[in-house]
Amino acid sequence: MSQPWARAAAAGADRERIAATPHSFGVDVWLRFAKKPTALAGLIAVLLLLACALIGPSLSPYSYDKQTLSLAGVPPVFTAVVAPEAGRYFYITPNQKIIEVDDQGRLLRQLPMAQDLFMEKRVSYRCGPQDEGLVYLDYSAAKPALLDEAGNPLAATRVLWNRTYLLGTDHLGRDILTRLMYGAQISLMVAFIAAAVNMVIGTLYGGIAGYLGGRVDAIMMRVVDIISTIPLTLYVILIKVCLAGGLVGIIVALSSVYWVDMARVVRGQVLSLKQQEFVLAARTIGSGTRRILLTHLIPNAMGSILVTATMLIPSAIFMEAFMSFIGIGIAPPMASLGTMCNDATEALRSSPYQLFLPALIICLIMFAFNFVGDGLRDSLDPQLKR
Repeated sequence: MSQPWARAAAAGADRERIAATPHSFGVDVWLRFAKKPTALAGLIAVLLLLACALIGPSLSPYSYDKQTLSLAGVPPVFTAVVAPEAGRYFYITPNQKIIEVDDQGRLLRQLPMAQDLFMEKRVSYRCGPQDEGLVYLDYSAAKPALLDEAGNPLAATRVLWNRTYLLGTDHLGRDILTRLMYGAQISLMVAFIAAAVNMVIGTLYGGIAGYLGGRVDAIMMRVVDIISTIPLTLYVILIKVCLAGGLVGIIVALSSVYWVDMARVVRGQVLSLKQQEFVLAARTIGSGTRRILLTHLIPNAMGSILVTATMLIPSAIFMEAFMSFIGIGIAPPMASLGTMCNDATEALRSSPYQLFLPALIICLIMFAFNFVGDGLRDSLDPQLKR
C-alpha cells in the first residue's frame, strides 16, 4: 500500500530560499495600496481633479469673470418651447426672459422686448430672423406660458443640453464649468501649500519636543495644548481678519495653527523610536541631536507624517471654502468653491444646480483625499503586510 504523502526532496540551497518575490519598500507599499479599491479610486479622483484644475482653465473659451447678463441663469439641461420657425426653440429663464436656442442646444441670444402689456399680464418679444415676428410671454397663470403672434399657446417642448455652457451659467451669466475649475485650482493650491507648511512646522516642533523630552517637552506641549483649547476655526478666522484679504492671507492663517495635530503625531512617533537600538548606536558613535533627529528619527516616522499631512488637506480645503462662503476668503470676482456656494444661495429655489455643483466638487475632493489617506495608513503599516 502506497504512502498518502511523502516528504519532498530539496537541495541545501533551496531550504533557505524565500519563495516570495522580493520587492523594495516603495513597491511593497504600492502593491498594498493598489489592493484597496477605495484608495485607488481616491487617487484617480485626485489626479483627475488636479488635471482639470491645472489644465482645464487654459482650454476653456471663457474666463472666470466674463459676464454675459443676457444669458444668465441657464441650467445645463433645460426644457425649451418649440418656436413657430423650424429648428428654433425658446427657453424661459427664471427671471422671465426669453433666450433663443438652436436645435443643437446652443444659446443664440436673448429676445428683445417689444412691449410690456401690463394690464393683460403679457410681455411681447421680437423674434424671427429680422425681428419681424412677435411672441408673447403670458404670466397671468402660476407658470409662464409662451403664445404666438395670434395668441395661441406654444405647447410643444423639447429637452435640450446646454452646448454653449456645459454646466450652465450663474446669476451673472458666468460659465460655471470655468469657475469650478478655477475654484478647484484655488482650493487645491491653498490646501497643498498649507499642508506642506504645516508638515514642516509640525514635524520639527514635535520631533524636537519628543527627542529632548523633560522640561522642554512639557513646555512645548503646553503651548500646543493652549492652541488646541480654542477651536482652530476661530483661530483661523481671527488671524484672517487681522491680515490682508486674498489668497496669501488664507494660506498664512491656515499655516499658523493647523500644525498642532502634526506636532502631536510626530512627538508620539519620536518618543517610541528614540529608545530603539539604531538611535542608541548613533549616540554611541557621537552623532549630534540634529543629525539623529533629521537622519534617523524623522525618516522612520515619515509614514505617519504622510498620512497626517494627507488628512490635513481636506480639512484645509473645507476651511478655505468656509471662509470664502462667509465672506472673508477669496475676494470677488475671483472664483472659489466657497464664493460660488455663497452666490448660489440667492437663487437656491430657482437654480439649485448653482449650489449643487460646487458643493459636489468640495465633497469629491474631501472624500478622495480621505480615501487616499486611509490607503496610505494601511499600506505604510508593516503589521498589515501579508
